[in-house]
Amino acid sequence: MNMLRGNFYQQAQALSEDRLRQLVPSVFATTAHESRSDRFAPIPTIEIIRGLAREGFAVVGARQARAKQEGRRDYTKHLLRIRQLDKQISVGDTVFEMLMKNANDGSCVYDFFASLFKVACLNGMVVDERTISSVKVRHSGSPREVMGKVIEGTYSVMKEGERALEYPRKWSTLQLSPPERLALAEQAHFLRFADNEGNVTTPVKPEQFLQVSREEDRKPDLWSTFNVIQENAVKGGVTGVGRDANNRTFRRTTRPINGIDQDVKLNRALWQLGEKMAELKAA
Repeated sequence: MNMLRGNFYQQAQALSEDRLRQLVPSVFATTAHESRSDRFAPIPTIEIIRGLAREGFAVVGARQARAKQEGRRDYTKHLLRIRQLDKQISVGDTVFEMLMKNANDGSCVYDFFASLFKVACLNGMVVDERTISSVKVRHSGSPREVMGKVIEGTYSVMKEGERALEYPRKWSTLQLSPPERLALAEQAHFLRFADNEGNVTTPVKPEQFLQVSREEDRKPDLWSTFNVIQENAVKGGVTGVGRDANNRTFRRTTRPINGIDQDVKLNRALWQLGEKMAELKAA
């Protein structure tokens, strides 16, 4: 699925409603897509945004799925980065944020969950929902009941900011040996490239996930290593060299993960790898 991605998702400045209307028009849907039944209770994302704005929160990044059918454009899936700009919760250059995913065409439930954003590399990391609470609300029930669940759940995730930032604090104190760093890269490589049968055919090698793009990331601690691996796995741009069936050399450069669901799923899986490594080191 192609996305409206780029700087408007990776920036850190509040987006006005006018800008949101240009970038993610489905945020403003107050009714359900015509394909939905009467039992479908639409959740207007813009009403949640306005409620959070009254509490000092702003949307700082936004993207929307490109609808295959033109009639779905104003209802389709979107993902928003939300941050409290005046009381920013951070550790170093890592900032706590919240991600909001929603759609009023039946393609997903309302989903609100924690994220950490590393400013130096514009990396957004999704915290595993088993670690930090997330909120999922189905589009069913009375509008009042649905909105009540959404608002209550949203504030429960907001309270998790300090706990989420314990991870970069702890992981930065855990030093990894070269074999441990490679093991982490190998598992991430498998997550990124394995097909449904577990086959990996890319010429990109696991050790390439350890290539750094900034000198400040050239550190052996778990937090730095995790960030390097996550950036290479999600953002793409890693070039591998292989040989085809005729023994001719070819090059392949990985593409970024553009689909909203694929992005969130891979990020959560990578976070679980980091947690497992932290548990091993603590033991």
